Amino acid sequence: MSMLLGGSGAVGESILRILRARDPQGSWLERVIVSDYDFDRAKEVCANLGGDARFLPERVDAGDRGGITELIRKHGCDFVMDAAAPFLSDNIFDAAYEGGADYASMGTWSVPLKEPAYGYGLENSFSTHMAEYNFKRHADWAKKGRMACICLGIDPGVVDVFARFAAEYLFDEIKEIHVKDGGNLRNPEAGEDDVSFGFNVWTVLDECMNPNVEWSAEKGFFVDRPFAGREIFEMPAGVGTNTLVKVEHEETVLMPRYLRRFGLERVSFKIALDANLINALKVINALGLRSTEPIDVGGVRVVPRDVVAAAAPQPKDIGDEMIGMMLVGVHCIGVKDGKRREIFMYQPFDNRESMRKWGMQAVVAQTGFGAAIGVELIGRGIWKDAGVFAPEYFDPIPYLRIMDEAGFVYRIREMDSEYKDEADKEQMKKYFAEAEARGKKG
Repeated sequence: MSMLLGGSGAVGESILRILRARDPQGSWLERVIVSDYDFDRAKEVCANLGGDARFLPERVDAGDRGGITELIRKHGCDFVMDAAAPFLSDNIFDAAYEGGADYASMGTWSVPLKEPAYGYGLENSFSTHMAEYNFKRHADWAKKGRMACICLGIDPGVVDVFARFAAEYLFDEIKEIHVKDGGNLRNPEAGEDDVSFGFNVWTVLDECMNPNVEWSAEKGFFVDRPFAGREIFEMPAGVGTNTLVKVEHEETVLMPRYLRRFGLERVSFKIALDANLINALKVINALGLRSTEPIDVGGVRVVPRDVVAAAAPQPKDIGDEMIGMMLVGVHCIGVKDGKRREIFMYQPFDNRESMRKWGMQAVVAQTGFGAAIGVELIGRGIWKDAGVFAPEYFDPIPYLRIMDEAGFVYRIREMDSEYKDEADKEQMKKYFAEAEARGKKG
């Protein structure tokens, strides 16, 4: 694989660190073009990878489709990993297609109406909803014989793999999947008014302030206001009680697309957000500072959102001071052997351990891991097809195997008790054996 990384921020760097650790000899990852609008940042990332000659820096504007296509052709890249801000994703997606490369992203771009109607029907609140732009181009990608795998991070990404696995192996019929994103990550030195974004500022502003979506088989997509659906959920692994709210996330459109055939009736996404962050986002929105339209400030044209993004603490600079963990999973309800079953399949990621092993804070490294595993499966030709897909489309077993190999821990909790680790391992071996037998039978 000759890969172009589009965007070398904190998550982009984490993907490369993990890929380098997974394939130190370059058996399948032959070359990576590390690109960014900031050429110094691209060079910094390459230097952080120990001077490995496979990693080459380049400058490119991710808003310049022609420039990206030219870069793909210049270096003979057959794969593009999109790690840029979501508003650039459609452009990079199209550039990969034009350049004749396969593609993966960690999320998609949606465009809400200026005055969302809320209620049932995506068309009443979005001019372009999550993943719509990509899936509309499925036939074009298929005809060209290239593959795009969108939404390949932690959530969306790992949780979508968990959902497919649960639907296929843990239930005879799966009824509900509720994605829960939380943890107990905190900075003990933080002041009472401090605000931490923890992730790409543009992404946080859009995910949290856009209309959010949940789905039911009976009524379709329901669009709600920011921070709706407050819920108290007890997280496992010692994380404890989290207060969750709904935000815009692709799982609510991806899971119905692929998993409805397993009996799926409901999907939702909720996340734990710090109260200071919620208040800050509301103020930013109310003051018009989320806008991407330039305004005049003393004779200088500035984009309000760019000012917020530049002034906010950057995820790559947040790390050692944080303690606790991130924990992301799928809460699934369905039927197994004629009885109701309820499980939580999750991935815990400790920040101190992440800093020690990867030099990255947990939110960043956890997302990078989710993407890196998918890149490996594509690079090794294990996940392959022609067209536009999401992680739920593919066999989840190879993905989970790599999670085991790489120490990217995951657990399955029965809601009335928790499996012991050894029981988990033995049960997973059984599922893997079943999948292999099924593959041999064709």
